[in-house]
Order: sequence, then C-alpha cells, then structure tokens
Amino acid sequence: DAGASYRRACEILDINERTARRWRRQLQAGDGFEDQRKKSGGARRVPANKLTEEEKAQIIEVCNRVEYQSSAPSQIVPKLADEGVYIASESSFYRVLHEKNQLHRRGRARTPRTVMKPKGYKAEAPNQVWSWDITYLASAVRGSFYYLYMVEDIYSRKIVCWEIHEQENAEHASRLIRKGRLAEGIRREGLILHSDNGSPMRGATMLATLQKLGVIPSFSRPSVSNDNPYSESLFRTLKYCPAYPGKLFENIEQARQWVHRFVQWYNQEH
Repeated sequence: DAGASYRRACEILDINERTARRWRRQLQAGDGFEDQRKKSGGARRVPANKLTEEEKAQIIEVCNRVEYQSSAPSQIVPKLADEGVYIASESSFYRVLHEKNQLHRRGRARTPRTVMKPKGYKAEAPNQVWSWDITYLASAVRGSFYYLYMVEDIYSRKIVCWEIHEQENAEHASRLIRKGRLAEGIRREGLILHSDNGSPMRGATMLATLQKLGVIPSFSRPSVSNDNPYSESLFRTLKYCPAYPGKLFENIEQARQWVHRFVQWYNQEH
C-alpha cells in the first residue's frame, strides 16, 4: 500500500482501472483470470464491408475476360460503371488481383519477357504525333454501348477527329484516320500514330491504310495500361467533366450531339 497510487500504476501499465479492479476481485475470490483475447484465438473482428469469396471470385472472373485482360482496375471499374455494374471499389480490385498474383498478367498471357519500352516520339509541332483510342459510352439499352473513336494531337492537345459507331472495328478506325489526315491538310509522310494493342488498332485494314498513307504506327506494350497516357487522360476529362450526362444516352445521335459540344469546348475553351 505504500507504493505507487492505484491510478498511477494503471497508467504506467496502460490498463483500465475498472479492468484492474475486476482482475483483483477475481484473484481475491480465488477464481483466477485469463486473457479474454485467447478465448477467440486472437481473431480480429471481421469488417462489415469485407469482400466475400464469391465477390473476390467475381472480380477475378471479370478481370480475366478478353476485353479486360490488358486493362488496369482504374480502367475496368469505370467501364463497369458505364454498364451500371458495381462489384467493388477500385482499391479492392487492385488488392484482390495482387493477392492472386494477377495484377500485371492475366488470362492466357504468357510469363512476361523482357520487353523494351516503345521508342519515345517527341512532337515539336502539330501533326507530328497523334494518339488515339476507343472508349465506351453507355446506352439506355442494358449491356449495349456506343463506341467513341477519338484522335488527339499530343503537341497541341487538339482533338483532331472523332466518330461514334455501334461497332468496334478496324474499318471505322481506318476511315477516321483518313478523315483526320484530310481535315488537317497533311500531305507528307511520317505522321506517327500511337495507340494501344486493341484489335481495331492492329487490324489488317487499319495497318494497310496506315501503310498507304505513310503513317507510322506505334503501339503500347502488351498489358501496360499507361503507355497511351494522352488518350487515357482525354477520356477521363470527357467522362468526368461536369457537363457529362448524368443519365445514359437514349440513342446514338444524342451521344454524337453531346460529344460534338464537348469537342468544341475542349478545343476552343479548355
């Protein structure tokens, strides 16, 4: 009793006074006491929002679909949102893929070889290097989309040309490049066109058109989502701008009208 005060002793031991008094009563009664944490094996409380095994399996299944095998969660989640589908947050997608060792390689992809980064092309003036890609615009029909083809000049950041179609194919892409080249008055050869590795980008019709026009194709590395940052940034600006429709596009003409207004704003005011 001549030692430190009861309260001070609890503070030093970082023990709640009420807990210490309960232990003391148990000892005096001869009942003894035990660490309550051991009763549960030290198990932590399961968070209420923890993903179930079914949800994890669904994430893996979605990410291994052909259309998503080369996409990062930062691309997959917004595309699913366009379809009206929500499985989990972007961070949860990253975590689950990391747990399954599928963050960088999925589907039928082989063990990655040492791949050189594509040659860096420097644009010192307009119409030297273009970047292009295709993004989905959700329609009012569930599971149906419109495909926005868009080309951007990486020097001026100008949207050179764009089109919206109900299909995604190399024929539409090749016509768009012809249209953009004509609109910009490009007569010389040597224009560089950078894109990812999608089938419309590498289709035979597209490659034949580029060769005929003297356009040099440049492609992202397989399964590397940030090798085409200009188009990715452009589409993010498009889909997250305040004027983006809060509801789905009723028809393709409505989608075209909205994108037309966006391009005018982006090229003239942005």
